[in-house]
Amino acid sequence: MILLTSINGKEFCLNSELIYKIEEAADTIITLTDGKILRVEDTIEDIVPKIIKFKRQIHNDLPEGIK
Repeated sequence: MILLTSINGKEFCLNSELIYKIEEAADTIITLTDGKILRVEDTIEDIVPKIIKFKRQIHNDLPEGIK
């Protein structure tokens, strides 16, 4: 899960596994795998490192011998 800010200023957590694509226009548009569209204040440059950090955290927390 990554923490994002909607265009109305409210923070929410998003399961980054559900992201299909991210586009930037006047705001950042996230399209989910089910077709739902979210508009957020965060930029692509803010979002991508959050996704990478989250995925690293998941993979580093695996039990010994699973990596």
